[in-house]
Amino acid sequence: MAAATTEKRRQIWIYPIALLGASAAIIFVSFYLIDWWRWAPAFAKPSAFSLLFTYEAGTAQNALGNLAQVVTAVLGIVITVVSIVVQLAATRYTPRVAEMFFRDRTNLAVLGFFVVAGIDAVWVSLSVSDHFVPEISIAATLILVTLSVLLMVPYFAYVFAFLDPERVVSRIQEQALASALSVAGEVPHRQLRVLQSIEQLTDVAMNAITQKDKLIAQGAVDALKELAASYLPRKLGAETGWFEIGPKLRQNPDFVSMSGESVDDLAQRKVWLEWKVLRQYQTIYNESLGVMQDMNHLVAIDTRYIGEAALAVGDRQALGLVVKFFNTYLRATLNEKQVRVAYNVLNQYRQLCERMIEAGLDDTAVEVAGHLRYYGQLAHSFKLRFVTETVGYDIATLCEVAFARKAPCHDRVLRVLLELDHKAETEEQEQMLRGVRKAQAKLATFYLVAGEERPARSIADDMQEELPARLRSIRDELLGITSKDFWEVIDRGTNFDYLDAPRKEKLREFFGWFPSLRPQTPPVGSAIG
Repeated sequence: MAAATTEKRRQIWIYPIALLGASAAIIFVSFYLIDWWRWAPAFAKPSAFSLLFTYEAGTAQNALGNLAQVVTAVLGIVITVVSIVVQLAATRYTPRVAEMFFRDRTNLAVLGFFVVAGIDAVWVSLSVSDHFVPEISIAATLILVTLSVLLMVPYFAYVFAFLDPERVVSRIQEQALASALSVAGEVPHRQLRVLQSIEQLTDVAMNAITQKDKLIAQGAVDALKELAASYLPRKLGAETGWFEIGPKLRQNPDFVSMSGESVDDLAQRKVWLEWKVLRQYQTIYNESLGVMQDMNHLVAIDTRYIGEAALAVGDRQALGLVVKFFNTYLRATLNEKQVRVAYNVLNQYRQLCERMIEAGLDDTAVEVAGHLRYYGQLAHSFKLRFVTETVGYDIATLCEVAFARKAPCHDRVLRVLLELDHKAETEEQEQMLRGVRKAQAKLATFYLVAGEERPARSIADDMQEELPARLRSIRDELLGITSKDFWEVIDRGTNFDYLDAPRKEKLREFFGWFPSLRPQTPPVGSAIG
């Protein structure tokens, strides 16, 4: 990283200055030596170097006045260009760009250098008289003015690189993390700086979504995730006062809208920063619904990453927040009837639950499975058939993961799956719940291939009241799928209903347990014809 940073600085500053300075020097020296060679006879010719630094009072005064004008002109051009570019960036991304710009040491150093060079040229021009010519001061002024002109091009390159959206976002995120983990400064001020940084990243994302600028929006959303994920492992070393929500912090709109009891609860659980980040995710998520679905998917992915970071450090409180916000995303999505968004969010939610099972958090995993069942049933009431079917397959996948890891929560998760489908009251509801039954039948084949008949029998017992025609159609549809890949591009990669040959064989065995599907054998001794 340090080597890359050094090389980047060379590309912006050293290489352009060296190239431009060498080019100007070569041109000047070449023509100067030609003129010097033609100027005087060889026997009386002074050295070219001595001529270059021999000054007359009148000539020096005029030249220095012009040099002061050159530096002033350069400074005017720089300020004009920079102010326009910074203002445009602040309008497009976040107003904090201007603050960041004028707090950057390189910007202050370069602008200060232009000012110093201009002031120096003015004062040196006034110090020249008929009796005194400050040759060293004049030479130094020439060098300063030369550097001022040479700096202009690389400085513009630096400004545009500084205002690059990715760098702006990264810089805000790094400053927020530094404030959160620093031990210097008063806690309330550090807390406010972190809040402002989080809100600035949200502003960048929201503005980018409004302008349909996906790359910038993704960068801002990912920066919020990096902030939370980097903060979680190190927050244990923070002082106790960092987790308190004082009067200044409570004035933030996101905390003002909450009851005092809820704010106190966040402080007690030491999760106010995580809550703030996830709250911004909720805002971005709601803004993106129906506008930029890719952002909904990204928010769900990054929320899962935050949950996994909380799992990695054993922060159950932060993990509980992640679960709540996943539920909030699903509620908002179903209210807007965004089926594809729900499909993607469920995929991330299920993956997080899988990590919980692997980490041994059985009670939390069962709780999440219950949430999935609830939103599956809610989707059914909204007539969002595909969402309910997706929930069925996701809970079935959780059953497979729990079974494979011999997790104690397996039986409870299976029970949740069997409770997902209610008895259909109409033909339309029956059609909508067929997908859930297919997921259950497919799960039964998993158990049978693994040599475990008991849970498969539980599924069969739950399906005994199904109509024969419905059972037969479910069986035939699952047997009829021959391609693992769906015929369209999908995020999950495989067809829900696909079964390999061993599982198809077990599917026939499973449906053979239903008396209504067994072939009817004619009574012995019956007459034919």
